[in-house]
Amino acid sequence: MGILIGTHPKFAEHDSGTHHPENPARLDAVLSAVPESGVADAVKFFVPEPATMADLYRVHETNYIDALRRFCLMGGGRLDPDTAVSVASWDAALLAAGSGVDAIRRLRGGEASSAFLAVRPPGHHAVVDRAMGFCLINNVAVAASSLVIEGERVLIFDFDAHHGNGTQEIFYKNPAVLYVSVHQYPLYPGTGRAEEVGSGDGHGSTINIPVPAGTTSATYRAAIDEIIWPAVEKFAPTWVIASAGFDSHRSDPLAELGLSAPDFGELTSWLFSLVEPGRRLAFLEGGYDLDALRSSAASTLAAMAGERLVNEEPSRGEAHLPVLRAIKESRARSLEL
Repeated sequence: MGILIGTHPKFAEHDSGTHHPENPARLDAVLSAVPESGVADAVKFFVPEPATMADLYRVHETNYIDALRRFCLMGGGRLDPDTAVSVASWDAALLAAGSGVDAIRRLRGGEASSAFLAVRPPGHHAVVDRAMGFCLINNVAVAASSLVIEGERVLIFDFDAHHGNGTQEIFYKNPAVLYVSVHQYPLYPGTGRAEEVGSGDGHGSTINIPVPAGTTSATYRAAIDEIIWPAVEKFAPTWVIASAGFDSHRSDPLAELGLSAPDFGELTSWLFSLVEPGRRLAFLEGGYDLDALRSSAASTLAAMAGERLVNEEPSRGEAHLPVLRAIKESRARSLEL
């Protein structure tokens, strides 16, 4: 049925600072991936509606959201050493956060089988009460929470090189969301150990796969087979959301993982096969080498249309089986507590 792509000119107006790696050129790279993907005829663009304050308050503290709005509209500045905002950032953040909610409505209306949200600022580092790591509002969490309140079970698969600490925190006690992250460790923000498995009613609903620098797709495939798939099968998601961070690409300047562009297509194909068409979303998160970002997004879009795009030499290497065994054992011990 095709692919929805949600984006907006206001995303380019979010000013993250001079020479900042998270800049408007990233969206240009992603959008230039559409013709490269080979599935441009399947793409339908839409202009997202902004999130409501109620959408935001479901995942963030009221005081934080209100303070962020005031700070942006008063001229902005630095929120932390990595994260800055301008006057235009508030509108951009509202649109980024609302894009998933809008896409869900459109998918339920039969407009397409999946959606890719080409947004900025990204979201997966934004925690309940503050911005961090280039992220202001947790876009994925806003979308997932809108599904949870309607009784859906949501699998969030985060393949950004950096652990999505904000998404994990927001859903750490929520059994209706299975959060899975494969990320480089150690690396910013320093969270995402295998022992972090959720708490309370959400005990077991967080899966972290911290992998070393240089990790290639062989380890991702083994992690899916040995650790992730059994949990996903038991959880039985009704929707899937990808935190699509392309900084896991081997060329990215902010991380040191070893994926290639076709690997992102394979990950997306597996993830989207888990639920019926019309229940699949992907949000742009990281990715800071523009050529790698374009080629990775192209492979992802092709996979969303059921195609395979080989636009780069696949990653090589053996699976880090001792690392995965240690992760599996650490997780098992934590689940027994």
